[in-house]
Amino acid sequence: MSTYATIKTQTVKAADGVTYAYRSLGSDADARPLVLLQHFRGNLDNWDPALVDALARGRRVITFDNRGVGATSGSTPHTVAAMAEGAVEFITALGLTRVDLLGFSLGSFVAQEIALLRPSLVNRIVLASSAPQGAPGMHGWAPEVIEAVGGKVPSPEGYVSIFFTSAEVGQTVAGRVFGSRTEGHDVQTTWATRLAQYDAVMHWGIPNHAQLERLQGITQPVYVANGDSDPMILPRYSHLLAGLLPNAEVKIYPDAAHGFLFQHHEEFAADVATFLDK
Repeated sequence: MSTYATIKTQTVKAADGVTYAYRSLGSDADARPLVLLQHFRGNLDNWDPALVDALARGRRVITFDNRGVGATSGSTPHTVAAMAEGAVEFITALGLTRVDLLGFSLGSFVAQEIALLRPSLVNRIVLASSAPQGAPGMHGWAPEVIEAVGGKVPSPEGYVSIFFTSAEVGQTVAGRVFGSRTEGHDVQTTWATRLAQYDAVMHWGIPNHAQLERLQGITQPVYVANGDSDPMILPRYSHLLAGLLPNAEVKIYPDAAHGFLFQHHEEFAADVATFLDK
């Protein structure tokens, strides 16, 4: 039986000329495919296999590297809007016409843009550790956060300190995320990708109340979720986001930080399945 830790990476060439690397787990016979959009500096290997396996019970789950990330060709865009265009190109190249989206952190920004850019493509949306564009206080991350996750060389200790509320929990989950796959690893993300993605984060966070009005254009049902102790994207932004969206529900997971969806993978996957199956 295939698991996320054992499935092979595939590629597809899109109309934009980019060759996208992706992994696909589960069957799409019974439900719409669920496309996952990754966090800052993350690649295919940075998804928790236990979470993806749980999400793939009863549906097809697709992870991918966007333009210029990991094993995907091209260069990493400097704006969330351009990242959304790349994601649409990838989804279209797979021949999919209607999908659900699960965006995590930076990926959740991209998911919002996809829903605005190509609403007919999107059925339901899950936004994990998210914030709306233009929200006050989102113009870049706190110094201790970007120091922990934005260094020239990625730091395992920094990852644990931001994604989890305790080192013990973080090390357990990190061991599962990075230790489950024994072969066929993805290409590591580059410093150029880090710089471009943080440019996109900064642009997204420029304070602008008018940008908040754009959320009225996302009419699909949305599930907004976060950990109660997320230092990267504070939980108050989840409540702000859910309040601005026309059709949203919100849940904050206890004793959890930015990586709440990995820490509480079974509960989160069950909640997502319930939401997507409505």
